[in-house]
Amino acid sequence: MDKALVFERMKQAIVDGNRTEAESLAREAVRTGLDLQETIEKGYIPGIQRVGKLWEEGEYFLPELITSAESMKAAMSVLQPELGKAGGAAGKGRLVIGTIEGDIHDIGKNLVASMLQANGFEVHDLGADVKLERFLEKAEEVGADGVCLSALLTTTMLGQRRLIQMIKARNLAGRFKVMVGGAPVTRKWAEEIGADGYAENAVAAVKLAEDLLNK
Repeated sequence: MDKALVFERMKQAIVDGNRTEAESLAREAVRTGLDLQETIEKGYIPGIQRVGKLWEEGEYFLPELITSAESMKAAMSVLQPELGKAGGAAGKGRLVIGTIEGDIHDIGKNLVASMLQANGFEVHDLGADVKLERFLEKAEEVGADGVCLSALLTTTMLGQRRLIQMIKARNLAGRFKVMVGGAPVTRKWAEEIGADGYAENAVAAVKLAEDLLNK
């Protein structure tokens, strides 16, 4: 087997947003006994990194980003359980993500969660309309390295401030990083409320998480 060729096919499947091919190649990697950590790092990760670059260059738009992220997610759903059995993990960090209570918007949050997972983070997605208490409960339950708070309304973005206040009140500051995003959210707002970082889109969210958790 020409591993370099297989890895190139994996990369291209992600770039093309070919979910069937990405998943099929992942199953073949398991069946033939390829090193799964290497498979992810040399086959799939370069693909999603290329997609991020194409997005930044204006070559790819939201539909391409979504299909590529979903293709990566499909491949990882095959590989991650097998890595778990072998006692390995492709994790860059453990994140809890959700949309703040009172806000039912989750399309952007879902894309961020998919891109984070595609890039090797363990993601616990709480969904939309999530109570602030739930973020903290889940973060402590799974030993999260970071919490990602999405808000699409000016009214619900205030919940981002309240959560950070709750963290300080409970002496949890420094236990995990807090990242914020959403349509009305700005870098200035993030700094004002004491968040650890702000990302304006899914690609930026991946870079932010990598910078904050893997220095």
